[in-house]
Amino acid sequence: MTRLIDPHLANLSEMMKQMCDLSIKCTNLAIDSYLGGQNARKEVHDFSGHMMDLYDKVGELTFDMILRYQPVASDFRLIRSSLEISYGFTRLGRYAYDITMVRETFGDLSDCKNDVVYTLSGEIKQMVRLAVECFATLDLEKAKELRTDEDLVDKYYNKHLPILITLGNVKCALADALVLRYMERMADHAAFVGDSVNYIVTGARAYR
Repeated sequence: MTRLIDPHLANLSEMMKQMCDLSIKCTNLAIDSYLGGQNARKEVHDFSGHMMDLYDKVGELTFDMILRYQPVASDFRLIRSSLEISYGFTRLGRYAYDITMVRETFGDLSDCKNDVVYTLSGEIKQMVRLAVECFATLDLEKAKELRTDEDLVDKYYNKHLPILITLGNVKCALADALVLRYMERMADHAAFVGDSVNYIVTGARAYR
């Protein structure tokens, strides 16, 4: 039997799907353009702006559902977490945009090897995709995997950031350090999606 809230939940699901797709596009485009020497600032900015618009709509819809329908516990957890996750997706878009601004700010970086960034980039792109899949399927195993991956990213970041200080090219060192920091923050937000999925399914957070 269809409930009054169900069409609104379906609408919420569609908006979240759009944000999921945009998060992956933003992340991949920003990282690939930085490593490939292209300027993707405008494209990423537009994707990020679209996510902000969707975040506002998600907020309006979630509050409307809570006020009008007094959702049961499982629905409430999904509604609340969708708002939190949608904010996390906007942060992914913002950090992706910040990455594109590094190349625009520093100019020509063709002399930079980007070895450290390149090594971590694949893990970050995989984590964002995994976060999207985790939310779409409410998969607790994927949620655990995200936390494990986030720990590995932190260790890599803390180990390799000091190495950049030894580079002879100051501009390359600063640019890579900024991008590493943005990617580390992206990993944090991806892992938080997993924590939110755990809350949706079990009613408990799983930060550690």
